[in-house]
Amino acid sequence: MRQSLVLVAAVAAISIGFLQMRVNAAESSVVAVVNADPISRDALGKAALQRYGSDVLDNLINRHLILQECKRRGITVTSEEVRGEIIRVAKKFGLAVDAYLQLLQEERNITPDQYSNEIIWPMLALRRLVADRVEVSQEEFNRAFLSQFGEAVKCRMIMIGDQTKANQVHAQAMADPKSFVRLAKEHSEDETSASVGGLIPPIRRYMGDSRLEETAFSLADGDVSPVIQIGDQWIFLQAVRRMPASHPSPQALPAINEQIKDRIRDEKMKDAAAELFTQLQKQANVVTILGNAEAEKSHPGVAAVINGQQISIGTVAAECIKRHGEAVLEGEINRKLLHQALRQANKTVTQADIDAEIARAAISYGYVRSNGQADTDAWMEAVLSQGDVSRELYIEDSVWPSVALKLLVEDGITVSQKDLEQGFASAFGPRAEVLAVVLSDQRTAQKVWELARDNPTDAFFGQLAEQYSIEPTSSSNFGKVPPIRQFGGQASIEKEAFSMKPGELSGIIATGDKYIILRCQGFTEPVVDDMSVVRDELERDLREKKLNIAMGLKFDQLKETAEIDNFFTVANSAARVATRPAAR
Repeated sequence: MRQSLVLVAAVAAISIGFLQMRVNAAESSVVAVVNADPISRDALGKAALQRYGSDVLDNLINRHLILQECKRRGITVTSEEVRGEIIRVAKKFGLAVDAYLQLLQEERNITPDQYSNEIIWPMLALRRLVADRVEVSQEEFNRAFLSQFGEAVKCRMIMIGDQTKANQVHAQAMADPKSFVRLAKEHSEDETSASVGGLIPPIRRYMGDSRLEETAFSLADGDVSPVIQIGDQWIFLQAVRRMPASHPSPQALPAINEQIKDRIRDEKMKDAAAELFTQLQKQANVVTILGNAEAEKSHPGVAAVINGQQISIGTVAAECIKRHGEAVLEGEINRKLLHQALRQANKTVTQADIDAEIARAAISYGYVRSNGQADTDAWMEAVLSQGDVSRELYIEDSVWPSVALKLLVEDGITVSQKDLEQGFASAFGPRAEVLAVVLSDQRTAQKVWELARDNPTDAFFGQLAEQYSIEPTSSSNFGKVPPIRQFGGQASIEKEAFSMKPGELSGIIATGDKYIILRCQGFTEPVVDDMSVVRDELERDLREKKLNIAMGLKFDQLKETAEIDNFFTVANSAARVATRPAAR
C-alpha cells in the first residue's frame, strides 16, 4: 500500500514537473513541438505579424496618441481605477468580476489583460481628456428622464412607402377611425406593427424624431394624425390612449439617476472622443513603416514613429501573439504537419501546382473567360477585395494547404464504372416524387401509418402531414417535399422511395431519431439518357468529390497520429484577471 502511494506521488510530481516545463517553454523561444520539430516564438511572431500586424499597429498608434496626450496634460490612470471600473461595469450587469471577465473571454474572445489595457484603460483616459466636454447638464438629465419615465402616448401606426397610396389609406382612416386596425394589417409596410393592428411602443418625448413626438402628443384618444414624411416613408398615427408618467420608488431613484447620467455621459464621450482622436491624428506626426518595404530598409526593427517615439516591430509582434497567438499557432502547426508529410512522401508543391489550384478555384466560382479558360486575374481581384488579405497570404493560408493535401492523396483516387453509374443516376436519373410525414416517435408514426393506410388518398395524406409532421416543409406543403434522387446519401429512404409504385404507402422508415412515412406520387423523367454525353463532366465532378473527402480524412489522420506539444496554449489556458494596465 505504501509503495503504491509512493508511486502515485512520484507520477504526480513528474506530471506537475512536466506541466511546469511546458509553461516555462511557452515563455522561452519554443512555443510548440510537432513530431520533434519545434516552432519558435520568433516564427509565431512573424506569422502573426503578417496576418494581423496592420490592425494591431493601428490600435497601438491610437493608444500611444492617447498616452502621449495624457502625459502632456499630466493625466494618470491608475491600476486601481482600472480595476474599479471593471467592478462597476460587472455590477451593472449583475455579475461578479470573475464571472464577467470569463463571459467576455467565452463570448467575445477578449482576455482580462486585453479588456483592461485595450478597452478600459483607453476609455478612462479619454474620459479624463474630454472631461470638460462630457459634463451632464440638468437639462440633458431632465430630457433623458422624461424619455424614460415621462408621460407617453400609446399609438397605432401605418407606414407606406408611396405617398399617393399613403394619402388614399389616410383618407379611409379619417373617414372611419375604427377601421385603423384593419387598414394597418392590410396596408402598413412595417410588418412588425402591421401584424398587431399597427401597435407600436409608447411614444415619449425626447426619444427620437421630434416631429413624430409632437404629432403623437397633439392627438386626443382615437384621433388620426396628418400624414408626415419620415425618411423615405409616409407615416400617420392613431392615438390609443395617454399613459401617465411613472414615478420610480425613492429607494430605486439614486441608481436610476446614476444610470441615466452614465448613459448620457457615454453618448457624449463617444462624440467627444471621436473629435479628440481626429484632432490628435491631425496634430500628430505619425510615420507608419510596417508594410512599407523601402521604409523598413531605412528603419530596421521599427514599425512606426509617433511624434518622434518609436514603436518597435518586436512590440507589435508581441501584441499580435497576445491577441491572436493561439489561432495563428494552430495554423503554423497544421502547416508543419503538411510539410512533414510532403517530405515523407517525397513530394513538393511547385508554382505550377499553385497556379493550377488558383485556376481551378476561379472556374469553380464562375470566373471564366470567353474561351473557357480560367480568368485568374478577375478571381484574384475578387478574393483580395474582400478584406485585408494579401496575395501572398491567400496563397499561403488557402491555396498551398489545399495543394499539399491533394498531392498527398491524389494517387489513391480512382473513379470506377460503378461510381460513374451511381453518379449518373444521382445527377441525371429519375427522381421519386413523394408526400412525406416526419415524426419524432414510433408510437405516433404507427398511428399515422394506420390512418394513411385506411384512407389511401393524396389529400388525406396531406392533411396528416399538416397535422402531424414535425418537419416544416412537409407540414406547410401538405406533405409535398423535393423529389428524392438515388445515391444521394439517404440509403434507407431512397430504397423505400424507389421500391414503391404510384399511390403506394411506404413502411415506417427509421432514420436517426426520426420516423418517416412516404406516399409515392410517381417518378420524374431522366434529364439525360445517354451517359456518354456527360461522362467527362461527371468523372471530373466525382473525382473532385472523392478528392475532397480523401483530403479531409488525410488531414484528420495527420492530426490524430502526430505528437504535438503546444506549450503556448498550456501557458495561456488558465484565465488571469488583470489588476493593472500593462507598463507604458
